[in-house]
Amino acid sequence: MKTVLKNITFWVLIAIIAGVLLGYYQPATAVKMEIIGKTFVDIIKLFIGPIIFLTIVLGISGMGDLKKVGRIGLKSLVYFEVLTTFALAIGIIVGVIIEPGKISKAGLQTQDPSKYTQGSAHAGFDWANFFLSNFTLQVLLVAIIVGIALNFSKHRETAIITLGKLSKLVFKGLKYVMYLAPLGAFGGMAFTIGKFGLHTLVPLAKLMGTVYLTMFLFVFIILGAVLRYYKISIFKFLKYIEEELLLVLGTSSSESALPSLMIKLEKMGCSKSVVGLVVPTGYSFNLDGTSIYLSMSVIFLAQLYNVHLSLAEMGSIIAILMITSKGAAGVTGSGFIILASTLTAIHKIPLEGLAFLLGVDKFMSEARAITNIIGNGVATIVIAKSENEFIAPASGEFG
Repeated sequence: MKTVLKNITFWVLIAIIAGVLLGYYQPATAVKMEIIGKTFVDIIKLFIGPIIFLTIVLGISGMGDLKKVGRIGLKSLVYFEVLTTFALAIGIIVGVIIEPGKISKAGLQTQDPSKYTQGSAHAGFDWANFFLSNFTLQVLLVAIIVGIALNFSKHRETAIITLGKLSKLVFKGLKYVMYLAPLGAFGGMAFTIGKFGLHTLVPLAKLMGTVYLTMFLFVFIILGAVLRYYKISIFKFLKYIEEELLLVLGTSSSESALPSLMIKLEKMGCSKSVVGLVVPTGYSFNLDGTSIYLSMSVIFLAQLYNVHLSLAEMGSIIAILMITSKGAAGVTGSGFIILASTLTAIHKIPLEGLAFLLGVDKFMSEARAITNIIGNGVATIVIAKSENEFIAPASGEFG
């Protein structure tokens, strides 16, 4: 019993349950808890920049082989594109089979989608804006440049020792902050239930069920098969990162678990350099859960308005989202902007359909974030294994 009470995962789970109960029975009070969840996520975000910078700089400068760094980066991007394309296709296929949009619009609650649809008729994917608004990518680029520069510096050894000590201090600070994780999960869940209410789920329960089912299938079949190829059990991996998954569930933010995921992957056996390169890049380019949600949302709206989409048009949707989905990282509301741009490009589905999705989007964000973080964990393991940068624990606990 004492072991359970000392387990942070146990307290995060209790906090999530408490947040749901408060949100359901005292919604007015629960909404005020937003500041608790938001503050926790904001504190965690303070660690993201230093951790990414220190991990990548130490990894690249310690690796020494710059060709290997480039190979890992290229291999990661190819892997991301292949897996997210799979995710987009699965979202469309399951949506076509289950038909979550075959429901009456009469009982659906709507919200004003104008802030997402304004200007979408001329909206395109702006790589410059994507980079400038993505702090993680900016830190990643600077860290790579510094890491490469250190390889040519005569002070390389001294710099590695100094940065190593600094890295230990940062991770020690993070360890103490993570004790606040139950508070963050409580605040995030209480606010969500209190503001949006469980009753809003009923009319769109079929869509939500289809989204969750699809992500379940993607994780256990697609990602499970990928890990099984490398002789790792998806079930044991999920058990290993259960604390991070519960934290994401409570806060609806995959960023809240990014630093601790990096620590877990290193302890699991992935080298520091691979973790440092793959995880931050994956948070911007490997959005499996978001890809499933985006493609299925388009199919849902097409069915809701009885719009027939040909195979060629479905292929076009995948092609468009392959590029635009990369802009869904780290910017609030970006998913709806991407959907608006995609619907505009198709010219067949009314943009006002986004109003039906706004009411339940918050309840599906947890599924997206959880699938994203699992996908990035799997990607890191795959790249580490393929580069012989993975040292399996002696216990063999993941086989």
